[in-house]
Amino acid sequence: MKINSRLKTIASLVPKDSYPLDIGCDHAMLSIYLVKECNFSKVVASDDKEGPLLGAKKNIDFYHVKKNIQLVQADGLEAYQDGVDVITISGMGGILISQIFEKNKDVLEKVNTIILSPNNHTPLVRKELTKCGYRIEDELLVKENKITYPILVFKKGRGKYHSKDYYLGPVLSTKKEEIIYKYYAKELKDQYQILLILPTLAIKRKFIQKRKIRWLKKVLKKFKK
Repeated sequence: MKINSRLKTIASLVPKDSYPLDIGCDHAMLSIYLVKECNFSKVVASDDKEGPLLGAKKNIDFYHVKKNIQLVQADGLEAYQDGVDVITISGMGGILISQIFEKNKDVLEKVNTIILSPNNHTPLVRKELTKCGYRIEDELLVKENKITYPILVFKKGRGKYHSKDYYLGPVLSTKKEEIIYKYYAKELKDQYQILLILPTLAIKRKFIQKRKIRWLKKVLKKFKK
């Protein structure tokens, strides 16, 4: 069974013998892959829209995994089912992901692992999940259709992080891989461009931009050693 590299990487990070809930499942390809290729006995696939769920149902029927996948139409964590201990979300904006975890925080007491791949606002996602009582276990990048996406793995527990950690990624910034170098290099270029167009009186914003640039320059230096 073929799925894109982003979903395949997420699947590889889901702990074996866990009971995952995929929020915003779209056509349920991640859930189907977990059952067909990773031997998961049960998965919950949820979406808040009827259209994607109809597509998901067709795919589930096509792959003959109806007995293994529970489809739920619900908003965010409202899709939680008893026993679920892993949550995955991929392909959503970081603000929406953060809002999902701001609500129904009581559900998170039962969830050990959260695997997220936001389309944007990654620092916000890191900050929000650590506020919810999770530490950042792992971070990696995947390139899909010429776009580089972060994948973040959170585990139940406390971690001590600063603004630089939320921005760069406390785990990602310790790794030396070409894809990570290119990711940070592009980010540096983007931050320079933002700095150039800021108004003269935007003193606070300029300070923030310059601080980001310093952090990026420092982390990029290690790739030359």
